[in-house]
Amino acid sequence: MAKQPMLKFVNVDRDMPEKRDATVRNQDFDEIYAEFAAAKAQEQSSRCSQCGVPYCQNHCPLHNNIPDWLHLTATGRLEEAYQVSQATNTFPEICGRICPQDRLCEGNCVIEQSGHGTVTIGSVEKYITDTAWEKGWVKPVTPAQERTESVGIIGAGPGGLAAADMLRRAGVQVTVYDRYDRAGGLLTYGIPGFKLEKDIVMRRNKQLEDSGVEFVMNCEIGKDVSFAELREKHDAIIVATGVYQSRDLGGPGAGAKGIVKAIDYLTASNRVANFGDTVAEFESGELNAEGKKVVVIGGGDTAMDCVRTAIRQGATSVKCLYRRDRANMPGSQRETQNAEEEGVQFEWLTAPKGFKGDSVEAVIVEKMRLGAPDASGRQSPEVIEGSDYDEPADLVIKALGFSPEELPTLWDQPELEVTRWGTIKAEFTTGRTAMPGVYAIGDIVRGASLVVWAIRDGRDCVEAVLTDFNAKAAVAAE
Repeated sequence: MAKQPMLKFVNVDRDMPEKRDATVRNQDFDEIYAEFAAAKAQEQSSRCSQCGVPYCQNHCPLHNNIPDWLHLTATGRLEEAYQVSQATNTFPEICGRICPQDRLCEGNCVIEQSGHGTVTIGSVEKYITDTAWEKGWVKPVTPAQERTESVGIIGAGPGGLAAADMLRRAGVQVTVYDRYDRAGGLLTYGIPGFKLEKDIVMRRNKQLEDSGVEFVMNCEIGKDVSFAELREKHDAIIVATGVYQSRDLGGPGAGAKGIVKAIDYLTASNRVANFGDTVAEFESGELNAEGKKVVVIGGGDTAMDCVRTAIRQGATSVKCLYRRDRANMPGSQRETQNAEEEGVQFEWLTAPKGFKGDSVEAVIVEKMRLGAPDASGRQSPEVIEGSDYDEPADLVIKALGFSPEELPTLWDQPELEVTRWGTIKAEFTTGRTAMPGVYAIGDIVRGASLVVWAIRDGRDCVEAVLTDFNAKAAVAAE
């Protein structure tokens, strides 16, 4: 009888790819994890219990067929593993790097719940697709038959690019419009290179170009081209703009020089560190942490990106203020641990009350405690009276999350329906809006969310677009 290749979690311990030493990695913007070797990827995949109800798959927004590609990896059938992975996920090598697996697939792994340590799903996913690129298994899309319909996609982030890929596979003509000079959205300019090196994103962009996707960059809708013109030009429009309007801070001194938005700070850093661009605000020091005492306000993944970037830029100190405790932090616990290893200090249960100096010199901080749960069930932070103190700062970065821009106004489309939060009103499962031929996906519908959800929305929306195209064709034929 052949030796059982799986169910080895009892005898084989969980093992992550080697993580570079913190004192080395905090000096550069390279990814912090090494690649799995083939033998190690097979070994870790073999720990999967192949359970009858795969919670890892159920808790993945894309419902990736994780047990199957783990089995294929464990048995050395790597090209098949890639095909299974690619069948449900447009960008598995990106999700393998940046998904919060500790909250999704790995956090719900059955053997994790039984105390044996989860399968390292994200690292294996990354390994499979990186190997596929190296071996030449990833090819440009070649549809079996071209269609005449044309779709314009507004936004070159993960949702828009996932939709573009699926549309080309169906033979639809695709044009992607984006305000930036490079495609990828936050994958390119928001997420630092130490989490996602930019050549990973650029090669996907090139694959899409080679597949026949047309990119129109440096194009702002409502300014360079009108929304009405796009609707006239294309048979359907998919809005995938994401949410880019930073939430702001009030309080005395909130307008002081040296208080900046996280998106501006991260974009400047990514341009300089990963692409070698010249950015005036970085050169002047406005968006550069070198030699400064840095305070980052916020507790999500964007805040973690900011604190870890500031360390690499040579800040003299980096502190993160968050109004709840560690257990209630919305960001990845893995990212918090990485930041601590690299020298970031966390000030839990603290919030900014104001700022001192025309050019910021300090954050006026007030201490908090956790009180009764709020509407979401999380404990609400309450101010401890008389607990104020000054936290010295030369650079303050606001990482408080993002809100939608006012698209009906910016695009002169008052009939484009939005919710009370400013997100576009659209069906979650199809992306259809009340405007004929107009769909919306990703964060501009959900609010700020995960890359994997944007990919899911893009793929689901294409099914609806194709259904609507086919229905129109059937009517025309009759």
